Amino acid sequence: MAESLAPSVDRPSTRRPAGRAAAGQGGLAGWLLLLPAAVLLAAFTHYPAVATFLHSLYSTPRGSRPAHFVGLDNYQAMIQDPVFWQSLWNNAVYALGTIPAAIALALVMALWVNGRIRGRGLLRLAYFTPTVLPMIAVANIWLFFYTPDYGLIDQVGHLFGAGAHNWLGSRSTALACLMVVTVWKEAGFFMIFYLAALQQIAPVLGEAAAIEGAGRWYFFRRVTFPLLMPTTLFVLVNAVINAFRVVDHVVVMTRGGPDNATELLLFYIYEVAFKFWDTAYGATLTMVLLAILAAVALGQFLYFDKRVHYR
Repeated sequence: MAESLAPSVDRPSTRRPAGRAAAGQGGLAGWLLLLPAAVLLAAFTHYPAVATFLHSLYSTPRGSRPAHFVGLDNYQAMIQDPVFWQSLWNNAVYALGTIPAAIALALVMALWVNGRIRGRGLLRLAYFTPTVLPMIAVANIWLFFYTPDYGLIDQVGHLFGAGAHNWLGSRSTALACLMVVTVWKEAGFFMIFYLAALQQIAPVLGEAAAIEGAGRWYFFRRVTFPLLMPTTLFVLVNAVINAFRVVDHVVVMTRGGPDNATELLLFYIYEVAFKFWDTAYGATLTMVLLAILAAVALGQFLYFDKRVHYR
């Protein structure tokens, strides 16, 4: 009886709380789910980038002569290479010409096919069709357009009394011709993302703006476009990457000519590494390309971070 009336003494529990155990299991499950993507990212992105950087510090092996450490000699040779600077300038002009044009055209097309118009399903298909075509096929299609005298552009020009013009053989027009091909192919791809974003905007916003007497342009500028900023950021990042990875239609249409007028950076890397077999110098050029893309992507996210409105 005395033992039953004695006050009980609390003993420290040796078991972990259920909530903490569940959190630990959830964290482990999350890391296991991330493991395949992390392995692929490390194997196909991080390791090749580090290996490329190390390779850029060595010479290219020639025959029985192995590669040896040269430090920054490849980078010094790159600074003195006029073709590198020409390709870098061409790529900058190419990016500044294609990115705004493709994004603006994609937004206009998305706004049009998002409305209630006849045959909008057919229009969406027509706008998206260039995206699914292989780039080699697209380049050959536009080769027919640009062929002097017999091409579609010159044939139409003959109807108005214009003479033949070598569009891809002239320094003044060759790069612009490549830019037109890129805008034609990419605008439909970007349109799909804008169209999906437009369909997520609540119709009540437009109804409220109409009641308040807001015009279409004012509603687009103050409501629609700010809500499209996350999509614009995504599209812009993709457009920048696409502008610096152009190779295939340069190979088919111009091969970098005439007189390096269409020599873009990635195409120059391809030529150096796989035609001239200077893999060390190709690795050096690749590191410059990676640095440019990283800097541009970082700048985009820092600049647009305060301007993106997430719902």
